[in-house]
Amino acid sequence: MDRRTMLRATVVGTAAVALPFTAWSAAYGAPAQNAVGPYGPLLPPDANGIQLPAGFTSTVVARSRQTVPGTSYVWHDAPDGGAVFANGTGWIYVSNSEVTAFAGGGASRILFSSSGAVVGASRILSGTNVNCAGGKTPWNTWLSCEEVSRGRVYETYPLGGAAVARLAMGRFKHEAAAADPVRKVIYLTEDESDGKFYRFVPTTWGDLSAGTLEVMRAGTATSGTFTWARVPDPDGSPLATRRQVSGAKTFNGGEGCHYADDTVWFTTKGDNRIWQVNLTAGTYELAYDDDLVNPGPAPLTGVDNITGTAGGDLYVAEDGGTMDICLITPDDKVSVFLRVTGHNGSEITGPAFTPAGDRLYFSSQRGTSGLSSGGITYCVTGPFRR
Repeated sequence: MDRRTMLRATVVGTAAVALPFTAWSAAYGAPAQNAVGPYGPLLPPDANGIQLPAGFTSTVVARSRQTVPGTSYVWHDAPDGGAVFANGTGWIYVSNSEVTAFAGGGASRILFSSSGAVVGASRILSGTNVNCAGGKTPWNTWLSCEEVSRGRVYETYPLGGAAVARLAMGRFKHEAAAADPVRKVIYLTEDESDGKFYRFVPTTWGDLSAGTLEVMRAGTATSGTFTWARVPDPDGSPLATRRQVSGAKTFNGGEGCHYADDTVWFTTKGDNRIWQVNLTAGTYELAYDDDLVNPGPAPLTGVDNITGTAGGDLYVAEDGGTMDICLITPDDKVSVFLRVTGHNGSEITGPAFTPAGDRLYFSSQRGTSGLSSGGITYCVTGPFRR
């Protein structure tokens, strides 16, 4: 049994069974290398300008400044980070809006029936600034992160409820979040050229109103061991959180973050890398580096949002590059899964799978116009590996 088969054999239904650390870490040796994708080559662009492998189709779900079809709700500008939530009758796709509060920043949701039909849409967060990425919690809330100096994390409630600022999670240029239910912590990335990698330890798991913000301490190498140190002043004023702890490891432009089975991955756009943190062993290493791809050229540049499937595949969206979503398999092969054509001034954002794993939602943040008002949100269906 090869490593990918070993991982997929541990999946029951749509939920991944936790692997022993030794199995998971062996399945992802770093860094990933260029290879033919598991779905074969991309076909010519479809009617929506998207190149997909055979068997996959795309549809447009919503467009910025236009009503979401089947609803009276106008979709927000610059759709960014996203996630999917089951709601008992179908699912909900949540999306951030990466514009200022004055321009309508915050987050929205689209409700779907069990067949995938749109049945509603509405706001879940308003009056916030440059909500970029975020993360889903095990208790079905969406952490919407402000990508501004001394930005905040807002806990929003896609299933119903008023959003709340979670100031204990720190005031810095937030990007993404990923929940670790084993260690009962939330990992956080920081989009600065000298950004840091954090974790928030709630006083009570499931309640983010209080807790301890910690930062990763490690050497300057691309692999090694690490520890966590408390950030003395999470408020970040007058001294920024990233400058408070001696020996905190620097990462160049933290972006997407994803947790699964004792491992957390996060991307750094400044150097086109994906970092893999083995939480049981207390080690970190590169899962992808575009300078180390052989044979080249590197298929993945402008690394940004990242998500994963129950079967162990990672999907990474590009900010720029050739507007791809790339796939990294558990046996360390990277390939292009889809390409959006004609959107040269945009970026791909918010990739998220439905609970069944048969639909992938994502957005082109600025569409063909290159403007925040030109965002387009899509759904891709097909025979995804699960």
